[in-house]
Amino acid sequence: MQIDQIIAQAVSRAVKELYGVDTPAEKIVPQATRKEFEGNLTVVTFPWVKAARKSPEQTGKEIGNWLVENEPAVNRYNVIKGFLNIVIEPTYWNAVLSHIIDTPHYGTTEPTTDSPLVMVEYSSPNTNKPLHLGHVRNNLLGFSLAEILSACGNRVVKTNIVNDRGIHICKSMLAWQKWGNGATPESTGKKGDHLIGDFYVLFDKHYKDELKSLKASGMSDEDAEKASSLMAEAREMLRKWEQGDSEIRALWETMNSWVYAGFDETYRRMGVGFDKIYYESQTYLEGKEKVLEGLDKGIMYRKEDGSVWADLTADSLDHKLLLRSDGTSVYMTQDIGTAKLRYQDYPIDKMIYVVGNEQQYHFQVLSLLLDKLGFSWGKGLVHFSYGMVELPNGKMKSREGTVVDADDLMEEMVSGARKVSDELGKLDGLSAEEAAQVAETVGLGALKYFLLKVDPRKNMTFNPEESIDFNGNTGPFIQYTYARIRSVLRKAAEADMSITDYTSAQPGEREITLIQRLADFPAVVQEAGRSYSPALIANYAYDLVKEYNQFYHDCSIMREEDTALRSLRLALSEATASTVKTALGLLGIGVVERM
Repeated sequence: MQIDQIIAQAVSRAVKELYGVDTPAEKIVPQATRKEFEGNLTVVTFPWVKAARKSPEQTGKEIGNWLVENEPAVNRYNVIKGFLNIVIEPTYWNAVLSHIIDTPHYGTTEPTTDSPLVMVEYSSPNTNKPLHLGHVRNNLLGFSLAEILSACGNRVVKTNIVNDRGIHICKSMLAWQKWGNGATPESTGKKGDHLIGDFYVLFDKHYKDELKSLKASGMSDEDAEKASSLMAEAREMLRKWEQGDSEIRALWETMNSWVYAGFDETYRRMGVGFDKIYYESQTYLEGKEKVLEGLDKGIMYRKEDGSVWADLTADSLDHKLLLRSDGTSVYMTQDIGTAKLRYQDYPIDKMIYVVGNEQQYHFQVLSLLLDKLGFSWGKGLVHFSYGMVELPNGKMKSREGTVVDADDLMEEMVSGARKVSDELGKLDGLSAEEAAQVAETVGLGALKYFLLKVDPRKNMTFNPEESIDFNGNTGPFIQYTYARIRSVLRKAAEADMSITDYTSAQPGEREITLIQRLADFPAVVQEAGRSYSPALIANYAYDLVKEYNQFYHDCSIMREEDTALRSLRLALSEATASTVKTALGLLGIGVVERM
């Protein structure tokens, strides 16, 4: 049992005995005592002032006296206004530490067959371009969120919906037909997603040149766009695709296969994966079927031009188009189709969409429509809305080819980590293979941590140079501290300094502060799952290693002559390393044993 739970239960017993008040322990939430006051945990006394018929201070003193007399874990207390600051019996922290060490997968809850089934959708790439920095944030947030929810005791399914159809796909295909000269990933030496992305940019270049020429002849912007032969060809290609034209479909399958191979390579290096991948080319027809079913039931209505709509004005929204007059679907229709297939595949209790905050309205509408169409989780779907990631020099633009490519970014981060690590001597004594692995782990760890430590709902600016720093709130700083702890434990083992019984050891302020920080970890994991915030885990890991470094600076470990106290400090080092590894693992970040 956690120390805060023990204190909560003791306070519950105290107020029952003192004032005859039944206050469930789960309603009492001890908080860490503020640093300027003596104490480990603080309980607010205001809820019992009326029953006690005394001041908040006097009420706190009565509860404090009861705790000292009746709860072995309480050593002493002080009261500041209505705040009861409790000092935990020092040796009791040794039991807390033993509990942490003896608990498998400390801080996490193993899912059972009866646990809620949560589906997390992330990535959602388009097959006309490679993954970029924005996708990186999406993938890292989605993967980390899935790991955290699993650690909170949920069964989790990770899914990806690939946008593999539409006019943007046809633009790349048409450009390849016109100017590709039969180029393939093999013939060019390029990853398939990069190759296709180049043709998407090339289409836009030729399209702009055509518009410029048409406008030079006296056409307005609108007329020029209507007169564009290039765009007309792209639309015709889309029409043929939707009609199932064998030649167009064959080209589409070939080019998409190049892209998928490229995506897989990027995902592998990024360290993310999926349990199930859906494709919009397979879901849009399912969506049309579900919309027509809703039309038959009177949930939707048809306009005179043949288009199908949903009237959401009763829900304070507007009318939403679901099928165009020519019968073609819109994104909303595809999302409904995907939902149908997912519900067939999995008995989902909760659905979480990891999508940027510009799609807020879309998911409001989708939630209502799914609910009206009979999906039990529709109203409770979660749009995990995150902010945009920008560069120090501004926004990215796909069509202009100014995006930060995910593969290039990861390579840059690994190279940067190698350079900085070399300069600081972190790779001294390592083999070439070990040094390469350290650079890979540290470089990608720096990228992931920098993107995840920020509140996901906020826009952020990514600065690669700031992220690869072995000081401050960075991934490399946390990874280096982990490596330092592992080094201490190896040296102790080499010197035959094993962890023996430390129940009699008297922990000092540094040890107690660190144990208390470790004891907070399960609650942090649960709160990160409740609030959908990997940033809580990231910043906890940073605070923990800061606390350890202070402990390491102030407290001798190897040279401590008191065997019980030395064992306590070694056990504390072991628990810290294990918790750091678990926390970073929830962020998809690896650790290195030597640095």
